[in-house]
Amino acid sequence: MPAGAGKKRDYYEVLGVPQCAGPEELKRAYRKLALRYHPDHNNNDKVAEERFKEVSEAYAVLSDPDKRRRYDRLGHLGLEPGLADVPVPPVDLERFKELFDTVVGDLFGRKKASKGGADLRYTLELSLEEAALGARKTIRFPARVRCQRCDGLGGREGAAGLRACPACHGKGEVRPGSGLFSLRRSCSVCHGSGRVVAEPCEGCRGEGLVDTVREFEVTIPPGTEDGGVRRVPGQGDAGRYGGPPGDLHVIVRVRPHPLLRREGQLITTEVPITFVQAALGANIAVPTLDGRAELRIPPGTQSGAVFRLRGRGFPLGLGSSRRGDQHVRVIVETPQDLDARQKALLQEAALTEQNHPQIRAFAEQMSRLYER
Repeated sequence: MPAGAGKKRDYYEVLGVPQCAGPEELKRAYRKLALRYHPDHNNNDKVAEERFKEVSEAYAVLSDPDKRRRYDRLGHLGLEPGLADVPVPPVDLERFKELFDTVVGDLFGRKKASKGGADLRYTLELSLEEAALGARKTIRFPARVRCQRCDGLGGREGAAGLRACPACHGKGEVRPGSGLFSLRRSCSVCHGSGRVVAEPCEGCRGEGLVDTVREFEVTIPPGTEDGGVRRVPGQGDAGRYGGPPGDLHVIVRVRPHPLLRREGQLITTEVPITFVQAALGANIAVPTLDGRAELRIPPGTQSGAVFRLRGRGFPLGLGSSRRGDQHVRVIVETPQDLDARQKALLQEAALTEQNHPQIRAFAEQMSRLYER
């Protein structure tokens, strides 16, 4: 039953907490119920307003150690003057309004006098090598900075061009609506500063901020992933009315590599070799994240053979000095469009079956299957 309408409900029941509830549990329960039933959120619904008063009254008693002690001993009678060993002073409603603001006021988005600057986003393209090994990149991006003419105040000659806000009378806060439980909120006209621009600054036209192009050097750590975001504190737009600047969020995009592919921490590549290199062996140049490297191809290498380069892959983690491996797959390229001399040389160098064990084994299996 709402407060003041007949018999009062138990305060612990009103807040939905056990009698052993501590101060933090009481505060959490009160915040939840006060926000649900606050008149500003219920279009001045009378039932909600009465419910709000009831939970507020319960919290006002149970959050006070002396009142709670007497309430636990004698119930509601313990709060009546003359019925307890210590008299109870009349309820200070102004103090209660301050208590409500303290407990739940921050949940209604109350603004400070200053206003933080906006965060900025910048997309930075990196090569696979830069993402793997790290890099330092200089970027340029549009941003808003504090006007030097008025020191960010927006008025001509700084504070000289300002006057007290007519909406809040220079207080920076207003209390919309009426009633005992209306919340103080930051003034929407002056954004809580208490002052408005009377004579705008010629440099920023009263905004306090001007457009510029900022240059900044970003450090990219080894092992940076595609799509990763690097936050640079304080490099966003400047704040208004002396507020802190926003942050810069650098989004990384890694360009595909023309020769290398990444599979987790493994780097793979395919390298074509000639029939002669595969048969006789050779030293060939292969691409890696660290540049060109030499790879030894042993004699008799088959097409599709894979060779491992230890420690030439992608870092095992962001900023890690340990790296995975690189796999090099060689593809034997069959020569095409031979002239007469080249054909004669190949026929002269034609190899016997003893030099082709896989071909010989395959032919033997065919014979067993089809020549029965």
